[in-house]
Amino acid sequence: MKSILVLGLGRFGRHLANRLQELGNEVMVIDKNEELVEKFSNVFTDAQIGDCTDEGVIRSLGVNQFDICFVTICDDFQSSLVTTSLVRKFGARHIVAKAKQDIQADLLRKIGADEIVYPEREIADNVAIRYNSNNIFDYIGLTSDYSIYEIPILPEWAGKTIAELNIRQRYNINIIAIKFKDNLRPMPPVDYEFRRSDHVIVLGRSEDAFRVAGKAAK
Repeated sequence: MKSILVLGLGRFGRHLANRLQELGNEVMVIDKNEELVEKFSNVFTDAQIGDCTDEGVIRSLGVNQFDICFVTICDDFQSSLVTTSLVRKFGARHIVAKAKQDIQADLLRKIGADEIVYPEREIADNVAIRYNSNNIFDYIGLTSDYSIYEIPILPEWAGKTIAELNIRQRYNINIIAIKFKDNLRPMPPVDYEFRRSDHVIVLGRSEDAFRVAGKAAK
């Protein structure tokens, strides 16, 4: 369990805070919009009204006591810069700031952000990859070269084992789980025999995963 501070209750901020709270973390949220804070006060156990660009407000929060501070102010980039700077000034351990553009990210890093997230860009990338092929059912980007994909098996894999098919060497992908309907089997043994409706969760380069997904579509 971690202690989390989310500064800014825009759409991204409140979804992030809610999910972090569901995962068992202690979450405090703060926003200057009194109406917005009151609206979600029944969702978050610790919701405060305050202007995050006010030095006195940030000082009073004790930001150095939180494991992570998320700066999720999205409507006013200048406020995001000021807030990030103040959170750093008062000793935040780790700051994650939201940005829309690279130039914003560069400025946020220079004034103290440890990490930058691009929610809109990441969602767009995920959707683009998923719908680029009829057989990409899910996608998690890891690096510029490697990602995790959910793809269906090739028809000729049915009834054969992972070892028989020599998948890693032949297709240059690593199977990390088998998905059958709503059931997930992580780290399947090499003697696992594929069923026709199986999906595989694979780690690999996009060109290799797309090649297999393309063959499955035929």
